Formats: sequence, structure tokens, C-alpha cells
Amino acid sequence: MIAAERSEQTMKYLTLLSEKFPNQQAVFTEIINLQAILNLPKGTEHFMSDLHGEYEAFLHILNNCSGVVREHVDEDFGDSLSEREKGELCTLIYYPREKIALARAAHQDSPTWYKTMLDQLITVARRLSSRYTRSKVRKAIPHDFAYIIDELLHTHPDENNYRVRYHERIIGSILETDSTEDFIYSLAELIKVLAVDHIHLVGDIFDRGGGAAKIMDRLLRCEHQRTDIQWGNHDILWMGAAAGEPACIVTVLRNNLRYGNFEILENDYGISLRELVSFADRTYRAGERITPLIKAINVMLFKLEGQIILRHPEFDMHDRLLLNKIDLADATVEIDGARWPLTTSDFPTLDPDSPYELTPEEGRIIDKLVQEFTGSDHLRSHIDFLYRHGSMYLVRNSNLLFHGCVPMSADGTFTNVNCLGTWRAGRDYMDFCDSIARRAWRTREQEALDWMWYLWVGHKSPASGRLVKTFERSYIADESTWAEPMDPYFELTREVPACDAIMREFGIVPGSGHIINGHTPVKTIKGESPIRADGRLLVIDGGFCQAYHPKTGIAGYTLIASSRGMRLKAHEAFKSVEEAIIRNADIQSETTRFDVPTRRLMVSDTDTGEEIRAQINDLRQLLEAYRSGQLPEAAR
Repeated sequence: MIAAERSEQTMKYLTLLSEKFPNQQAVFTEIINLQAILNLPKGTEHFMSDLHGEYEAFLHILNNCSGVVREHVDEDFGDSLSEREKGELCTLIYYPREKIALARAAHQDSPTWYKTMLDQLITVARRLSSRYTRSKVRKAIPHDFAYIIDELLHTHPDENNYRVRYHERIIGSILETDSTEDFIYSLAELIKVLAVDHIHLVGDIFDRGGGAAKIMDRLLRCEHQRTDIQWGNHDILWMGAAAGEPACIVTVLRNNLRYGNFEILENDYGISLRELVSFADRTYRAGERITPLIKAINVMLFKLEGQIILRHPEFDMHDRLLLNKIDLADATVEIDGARWPLTTSDFPTLDPDSPYELTPEEGRIIDKLVQEFTGSDHLRSHIDFLYRHGSMYLVRNSNLLFHGCVPMSADGTFTNVNCLGTWRAGRDYMDFCDSIARRAWRTREQEALDWMWYLWVGHKSPASGRLVKTFERSYIADESTWAEPMDPYFELTREVPACDAIMREFGIVPGSGHIINGHTPVKTIKGESPIRADGRLLVIDGGFCQAYHPKTGIAGYTLIASSRGMRLKAHEAFKSVEEAIIRNADIQSETTRFDVPTRRLMVSDTDTGEEIRAQINDLRQLLEAYRSGQLPEAAR
């Protein structure tokens, strides 16, 4: 393109770009740098799903990078270290502070031990750093020792071994100045950052386990790491609660009380349940299968949900309006023309004439809870993180990531959903859901807040995708009423045609990548496979949550995509951090390799490569503008 043909808009862009690259030499340098990056190996991507508050298991898998760290230790040391020594080194990388404290208590922390550990850590860090540009490695090095670590990583033998002696002198000085422990902490952190280039969390950080707040705190501390989140229904529930949606708030209380997680509400987020507990104890009968507290929460929840359903006939959820179908006299409820006995007749706040109206006291409790959820600074910081790093779906490197489903009809077409008067389906519907979720957090408009509740529980919600039967499961003993029909998506995507249709809908060439989901635990114990439709679909919810372990037969899946292909890891249950530190007890995992490329994948094969090529094209235009005199160069 000659200068005269460049549009005014292009020239404005090139003028801005020239501020960063003010002359031809700067442009040359950057083009050379970018072209070199294209020829580096593709960074390792780490996929996890459905953490459900299992903090210790999450922390350990984050630390060991699903076994990637151990693989590098094995490659680096082979038979030169025993299995016990390699286990000791790995545990030091995973938990450096705790492992050093243990060595000190056992009087093993001699200068020789420290020097051995430093040398081994530097060996592992040097191998990992070779996959990245020196600039990127420098940015990953903890600030306090950046210069020294950078020197050690790039020390290689020379003719007279000057660099090796220089390396040895640095190590000696570290030992002499009592900075060894801090230096080990920094090296261990660097190794873990370099082992995984990008972390994908495919939904449901919250609920069931009690450590969701700790998981979020950890993610906040590591915000420099490349992390993205595809919102799950439980994440959206908490997002709606933090934005002030009452039905979401009461559901959060119900979920966490059912699993005994008082701590996350009261200790982590400072949300007091005292007034609610007092009201429940005064109002409801004790001594039945359902506690007074859960009774109080259930009734308020069904009233609030009823109000939303009545405000939004387009949600098509009138079959969920059941409070008005309760016969208090004989303690039964009518569902689809049949009457079912209830497990309790204790509904003191239910007015048959206005079944979905809160009593004045219930209203005051709800108002107070809204204030507490919206006023929790700690919760707000976590939800802000979910919005900054999260979305309903992500397309990356020919992989389509979302938590639940793309709602479909039985004939394989995408379901049309009424979205504020406009009918949407497929990717268009997913985009709307993402937009309305952000609007709820930004504006707290009732319309958007109501949609947050629908995204949590609606049977056409891409985050849920099932008909939820909370009322039946709470009040009817006959389990035949508990069945929760799933969206046709979950059966259709066991076959290739539906998966291909979805990939085309999101701009992916069928067969070139994968759909990656969580949400539905894979019952490995019953022979289910997480790899479906000839590898088109990967379901990586293997049951991190301890409550699922008996159903799934494992303790979670993680997926690793590296320059050498993809690996699915099926994990055994994690015992404890204490076991890991004392006995070097790693999570044992079974690896399934698939999608192995014919050659090693490089950065040029990824979306990052596409972005870099676009940058190089822009820089070439800037170079031509300098050469043609259309833009002036700054002095060198």
C-alpha cells in the first residue's frame, strides 16, 4: 500500500503507533522480536471445572500443574535423582515455606541442603524459561530477586568457565547473606508460573465446599497470571446475590446451609444470619425432617421466585408456581393434575390469598440481607474479578469453552428464547446472556437482576439447562417427582452432528478443535467417558466436590493442552496438604493422551500467533510510512 492510498483513519492509527516505535530502528527491532516469538513452542493451557469450593485440592493441582511440574523434574533429572529425592524437590516447589519449615524442624536445613535445593530449582526453572522470550520470563520473575534470577537462568559454560564461576559466586553470596529461603520461595513461584501459560476455569467455583472465598483470594493474588473464567450457574448465582437480587441471595443461603458452610457467609464475607435464625426459631416448628431455618428460607425463596415468574411470563415457568397449589388443610400440593402429600404442614407465613407476598418481617429480613450482600467489600472484590476475567463462553485456539450448554431443541436446532422482546438463539443468545449479566452488576436494574436468577435456574439457561425441582425435593417424599429433565443438548452432543453445528455457530471449523464443558459430573464408575462425539466434546467435570466422589469414582478431571497435544488427567482424591508436605503425597492421576499433532505446535499455530501477525503487518505499514516520508521519524 503506497502512502497516498492510506485512509485518514489508518494514518491516525499509525501516528499513535509511532509514539511507541518512533523510528525505523525501533520498528525493525520489534518485527524481529515478534517473528522470533512465532517460532517458540505454544504455551501450556490448563483447564479446570467445577471446583465447588474444594480449596485444598484446587491449590494442590494449581501447584503441581496437574503433574506438569513432576514431568519436568523427571525430564531434567532422570535417574540422577531417586524417586524420593524427586518427590522432595516437587513438594518444595509446591509448598516451599511449609517444606523448609519441616526441614528446619528435622535439622536437615544445612548449607549443603540449601545449595542442593537451589541448584535443582535453577535447573528446572532454566528448562522452563527456554520456552519463552527473555522479556516474558523477566516479567514473571518475582520483583525482589529479578536481576539475580535472570542472571542465573542464562548462565552457560564458556571456554574458561567464567560464567559458571560467576554462577557459583552468586549462589555462595545467597547462602552467606541468609536470603536463601526467600530466594527458594521466588524460584518455586517462578517455576509454577512458567509451567502453565494460561489457566481456564470452566465454571462453578462457588458452593458445596467451604473454600470458595479462599480460591478467589488465591486467584486475586495471582492476577498477573493469564486466567479466564466461563461462568457456571453457581458463579452466576453469587454474582446475582452480590448485585442484590433477593432470590439469588436466599438461594445462596440455602445452598451453603445445606452443605454446612456457615463460615463462608459469616467469616469470609461478614454476612450475619442472626436475625434470620431468630425469626426461623420463633416462627417454625422444630423436630421435623426440615429444620426451622431451612423452612424459613424455603418459603421466602419460593415467594421471591414466584414474584419473578409472575413479572416475566416470557420465562415460561408458570409450572414452578406451586405455593398457590398447596392445600394447607390436608398438607398436599397439586402438580400437573396430581395431588402429592407434603412432608410438613408447617407454613405459618403462607397466605393462601396472597401466596407470593412476603410478610412484613420476612420483607425486613430480606432487605437486611440485600444490604449485607451488596455491602460486603470482600465479596465485591471477588465478583469484580469474575466480571473482569469471566464471560459466558470463550473461543480460544479453536476450542469453545462454556460451562453448561447451548440450549437446543430435540431436532438439533438452537432453541429460540425471548430476550426482552427479541428472540435469540445459539451464539446470539449466549451474547445476550453475557450482556445482561454485566448490566445487572453495572446498573442493578430489576429487569437485569431477574435475568440473573433465570440464568441460575431457568430450564433454557445456558448455565443451567435443566428443569430444577427444588420444591419437590424439599417437600415431597416420593422421589419420582424429583426428576429434573435436561436440555436436549446433553444427549445430542454425544454425537458428531450436533457438536459440528455448535462449532460452526461459534465460527470454528468442525474437527479443528473441541467443545469443553463442565457442569455435569462424568460418572466414570458407571463407564461414562469424558471424551464424546469422536473427541469433539470434552466434559471435564469429574467431581472435585467431595459429595460427588461416590457417584463419579474419581476426584475431578483437568485438561492440559501443550505444544505436544492434549492430555486429560483423571485425579484420585486429594488427602490433605499436610500429607503432601510430610510424605510428598502427590495427587495420583491417570493420563489419557489424545489429539497428538504430527509436529510440535508453535506460537504461530495459536490465536496469539494470529494477533502477532496482525501486529507485524501494522508495523510494516508504519515502516513504509517512515520510508515514504508520510510520517516523520524521531531522532535515534
